[in-house]
Formats: sequence, C-alpha cells, structure tokens
Amino acid sequence: MKVYHYLALAVVLFSCSKTNEPTQSTIDQRVDSVLSQLTLDEKIGQLNLPSAGAFTTGEAESSDIAKKIEQGQVGGLFNIKTAASIREVQKIAVEKSRTKIPLLFGMDVIHGYESVFPIPLGLSCSWDMALIERSARIAATEASADGINWTFSPMVDVSRDPRWGRISEGNGEDPFIGSEIAKAMVRGYQGKDFSGNNTIMSCVKHYALYGAIEAGRDYNTVDMSHQRMYNEYFPPYKAAIDAGAGSIMASFNEIDGVPATANKWLLTDVLRKEWGFNGFVVSDYTGVSEMIEHGIGDLQTVSARALDAGLDMDMVSEGFLTTLAKSVKDGKITEKQIDEACRRIVKAKFELGLFDNPYKYCDEKRSKTEIYTAANRAEARSTAAQSFVLLKNDKNILPLKKSGTIALVGPLADAKENMTGTWSVAARFSESISVLSGLQKATEGKAKVVYAKGANLDADEVLETNSTMFGKGLHRDKRSSTELLNEAVRIAKGADVIVAAVGEAAEMSGEAASRTTIEIPETQKELLKALLKTGKPVVLVLFTGRPLVLKWEQENVPAILNTWFGGSEAGDAIADVLFGDVNPSGKLTTTFPQHVGQVPIYYAHKNTGRPLAEGKWFQKFRSNYLDVSNEPVYPFGYGLSYTQFEYGEIQLSKSKMTADDSLQASVTVTNTGALEGKEVVQLYIRDMVGSVTRPVKELKGFQKITLKPGESKQVTFTIGKNQLGFYHQDLTWGAEPGDFQVMIGGNSRDVKQVVFTLAEN
Repeated sequence: MKVYHYLALAVVLFSCSKTNEPTQSTIDQRVDSVLSQLTLDEKIGQLNLPSAGAFTTGEAESSDIAKKIEQGQVGGLFNIKTAASIREVQKIAVEKSRTKIPLLFGMDVIHGYESVFPIPLGLSCSWDMALIERSARIAATEASADGINWTFSPMVDVSRDPRWGRISEGNGEDPFIGSEIAKAMVRGYQGKDFSGNNTIMSCVKHYALYGAIEAGRDYNTVDMSHQRMYNEYFPPYKAAIDAGAGSIMASFNEIDGVPATANKWLLTDVLRKEWGFNGFVVSDYTGVSEMIEHGIGDLQTVSARALDAGLDMDMVSEGFLTTLAKSVKDGKITEKQIDEACRRIVKAKFELGLFDNPYKYCDEKRSKTEIYTAANRAEARSTAAQSFVLLKNDKNILPLKKSGTIALVGPLADAKENMTGTWSVAARFSESISVLSGLQKATEGKAKVVYAKGANLDADEVLETNSTMFGKGLHRDKRSSTELLNEAVRIAKGADVIVAAVGEAAEMSGEAASRTTIEIPETQKELLKALLKTGKPVVLVLFTGRPLVLKWEQENVPAILNTWFGGSEAGDAIADVLFGDVNPSGKLTTTFPQHVGQVPIYYAHKNTGRPLAEGKWFQKFRSNYLDVSNEPVYPFGYGLSYTQFEYGEIQLSKSKMTADDSLQASVTVTNTGALEGKEVVQLYIRDMVGSVTRPVKELKGFQKITLKPGESKQVTFTIGKNQLGFYHQDLTWGAEPGDFQVMIGGNSRDVKQVVFTLAEN
C-alpha cells in the first residue's frame, strides 16, 4: 500500500497495520502528534467546512477552494460527489498542503442515495427497525462508493406541528419510536466500526428542539421547560449518541434565549458532560453567521461564543477561519479551546481510516457496481410498500382487480420527478417510477389504464413554482381548469374504477416549506368532488410530506391510501399495494388533525384540570372548541390492512411490582380476515398519579407481527423501571410508586387496558 507522509509523523501514524486495527489510545497518541506540529492557523483551518461548489472533475485544482485547501484552511467539504471528483480534491489536501491532512466529504444522504427510499416520515410508518436499518446500510454503501464518508443524517427532531415543512425529514411526534429509529439509522450508516470502506459517519441533527419551533415557521424560536426537553424532545438525540453517532449538528433555533449554535448549556453541559458525547459538533449551513441576525454580536463575537460553547466546525460562514485567531489575541478564547475542537475533527478522520488511506472512499470500480443496483432498487420498492398507510377502505374497494378499465387522474399521477420527495439530492429523477408507469406495468395485458391530469397542483402558478423546485417540476398544463377537469371526468365515466393521485408536490414539504393551510389544494379537491359525482368508486392515492387535514376526504372518499413520497421505486410500490400484491401495514407516527386550528395536536398530551368528558363533543367550561371536537381524523399509530385483527384481553404476570422488578403484559392477537397481514402491536403506559403531571398515555413498546388468516399469536411486553421512569422537576430520573395503566392495541386510540401497582422497594 502506498504510504502518505503527514508532516514528520510517518512512524507514529502508520504503526498499525491493516490486520492490527488501532486502539483508541493509539489514535489519541496519533492525534496528539498531528496537533503538536500544526500552526494556530492550520488548526483553525481544520474547523472550516465550506461547500464544494459546482466544479467537476478536472476543475478542482484551478478552483478557489483548491487554494484554501493548499493553505490548510479547509477541514472538510460537502456538496461534491463521484469518486473521481473527490479523489482529485483529496489529492490536493494530502499531496499539496503542508499539513497533508485528509478532508472529510459530507452530503445530505437523508433517505437513500441514488436508490431513494421513502421520506423519513414515511419510513417511520413501517415501524420496522430492521427494515429502516437496512435502508441506511444501503444508503451508506452507495454514498461511500461515490467518495462520501459523512452524512448529515439522521434527523431525529420530534415534531408535533405539521405546518413545519421539515416534519417530513423526521420520525414523527413520539420520542420512543423516534429513539428506536435514531439507533437503527446510526447502526445502518456506521456499521460496527469504520474498518470497511462501505460505512460512513453519521451526523445527528438538529440538536436540539428544532421540531418545536413557534408557529411551524422554519428557523423560528423555541421556548420550553427543561423538564419537557428531557422527557419529550431530548430522548432521540441521546439514543443516537448512545448508539455511537460520530458527529452532531447544531440547530438553527434559539433555546433559553441563546441560539443552539452558541448555547454552552446545550453543547457542553448536556451533550458532553451529561451524555458523554466525544465526537465533534458542526454548525448547520451558515449557522454561525446567522447569529448576527439573532442579535447577539458581530461575526467575531458570535464565532468566539460558538467555539466557547462547544461548537467544533463552522459550516460555510467562515467565521472561525476569519476571526478566531484575532479572538485568541484579544483574549476572548484560548488556543487550548481551538486545540480541543481540532482534536475532535482530526480524531474522526483517524477513526474513518483516512490517515491510513485518504482515498479509501475513492474506488471508482465500486461506484460502477454498487450504486443504483437492481437489488437496492428492489429493497427500496419493498420498503416503500411497507411505509404506506391505508387510511380508509369502505366496502373493501381495495385491493383493485387487474382487469377492466382504470382511470388514473391527478397532477401527481405522471410526476416521476416528485416521487423521491424532499432532500433526495442524489436521486436520478428521470429514472424514478411514476404512478402511471407502475400501474401500466402491473396491468399489462390484463387491464386498460387511461390517464388525465385533471388539475394542476394549485391554481396559483407562483405557489406551484415555489413548491416544485430542484428539478421536481410538474410540467404545468396551460389549459384552463375547466378543460382539465372535463377531460378527467370524461375518461372517468368510461372507467370501472378511478385512482386519484393528488396531494402535495415533493418540495411542498421539507426545509423552508412551512404552510399555514395544510389541506389538499382547492383545485385538486374540486377535482375529487367531480370524480365522486361520476358515481364510480374512487381511490385517493395521497402524496404528502406532512399530516394533512383530511376531514372532508375521510367523510366523502371511499378509499384513501397515504403513500407519502415513496422514493425512486414509488410507482411500482404503489401498484403493489393497490392490486394487493402487498398488504399494507404502515401505521401513522403523527396525528392527523381535523383542522389546522387544533395544531399542535398529539396523542401523548397532558390532561387539564377541566378535561372534556369521555364521549362528549362539547361542554361549556371544559377544555374544547366551539366548532370542532378535540379528536383527530386519524390518531397516532393508526393504519388499516386488507385483513382484520382482533385483540384479546391483556394478561399481566402480576398485579404489583417494585422498581427493581419487572412484569409481563401479554395479549393475543388474531387475524380474523381472509388474507395474511402484518400488525403493529403497540404498548402504551400511563402513570396515574405523579409528583408532576404526566401524559394521558405514552408509547413504551411495539412489535410488528405477521399473521396468516385465522392465526393467533401471543405478544408479550416486559415492563420495568425503564418504561415507568421520567425526569422530575429537578431533572432527576426515576419511577414513582403508584398505579399505572397498561394499554395495548393497534393504535393509540383503540386499546385494551388494565392497571398494576408499582410498590415501594
């Protein structure tokens, strides 16, 4: 193997062979040796993360970024792909700079690379941790084959406000399932270690509380009690750290009046001292310089505050690069603080194996054989089908027969560029599978599929333009809405069944895509009304990156299949479910409100001193609305199947336990329908009396099981102090003696329940 000389440290750096992986202490020694020979400016350079820009192979050496790399002013790059391009840039770092320190190469690999999986919110609705981990493993394999060694994922922000566009990037409203998914994603990206060239470093984001921003408006303020942080919003971040995540990204929002990027309590006291995180922390895009607008100082001031708080790497702002040396001279920070930040970044590069082989991820043979493979696409297709949630199926309209004439209507029906959803930066849009293509392939030689667009995404052309960015246009039809509607009605009248592909466009959710109205756009709703008037059965295939208000649709449309944005193979996966080749098994990880005025709405809410009586719609002087009930359209955990499941009564192994003990709660689930199906059995617990108020129920376990027609299975959950404890007012954690309610069912609303007692030790 070729040896790369880093400063004068060849003997120290390469003392470990490939067959003798370096120990942590050896890595620490090697890091110390590197740092001892860097100048202050070179240390600061390692803290700088610029965007690579748009240069292609052959242009790197003449780019502005090349000069900075040669001068030791860059620690990593992002927004660059292909093994050849990355090799070219890495060569500048390790062969032309004085330090010879390799670069990190990052990218937003959020839900797949070129083989794109469902958006994270959709993926979470599979409730299948092995499947989710495999999706991250495939993403890591593909990205690493293209030169990338660091992903800005997983996003684990708990969110209970569907107005926020970035709810599409997370795992929903619940910290328990969010924590399980966070661990699965980290395992998938990073594997057991970084010895292989097909594992990449994860970056958990956005730390912290980004999903709780005010008014659902992106980049906004967050203000909540510390007790709520610890109980409801922190758990997924900590779970990812406990799983070994290598890096953390600071969020844009402020916390306790201080932006997260410069919040020492958050980045040092909690993250490092309480949770023991020893990786590095990077800002979000221009997160450092944006603090000027927050109003806490100029670029030098905010940069110094960020470093002092515990931020290690500055993404794009270059505040660290241009001001930290002066801040050392001015006494605002110390060189020791810069050393610590530099140490964490250099250590990550050693752990990834980049010092031993800076071109470890630049194997062009891999890029030709391991990306967008038939096997990866098949996994993406299967995963998508398991993420879809069947919301309604009156008179068993679904599954459809592969016969007769099927009218496919709607602006999302022939929109392959939109199938991958938001944050699919490496997707091959032109090769994605549309609904039209999927249905045509599935019914070839058996049924006739006729198509009409029926409506544009929205009557407002400007709104449609803003919702179809990044190459995901919908090819707006210039005909009048009446002409489009009439064409759709005409073909629908000649069909046996109508499939309406409607909802949001891919970029109608995601970053900077907040909405105040979270309904299907009115022009599409008018299309649905016209289709229903034909008297033909209508199946609504819903595209969305967030919970939508679907009260009218639930009341009027006979069948609704929520497909989120299913990824590169979405069209085939939709056909698989519509025709019954796959029985839908997805369950919601967010609550769907009746009206946007109910937001934030979530199942694990607190009671008030004046709760609405059970079964009541309205009571004066109670906690309710005049115009709608408190109930959602679809509760957390909800999702139908083409078969039916019946739950028996809960059996407890004992009625009393201590905190040092545990008990088992069991229930028998039976498939009473005619098809094999999967069911997500969900465990909820309520602490009936606490020293502080507790939610009406909290998810504490789940199991996804498969049952054949007529088959029964006993599902057992173990309940111990980990399921019963919580953070108290003083932020100590523990379980309090008293009565607890155990609830088990197929969603958070429809449950069986029993009570047990936690006794004093």
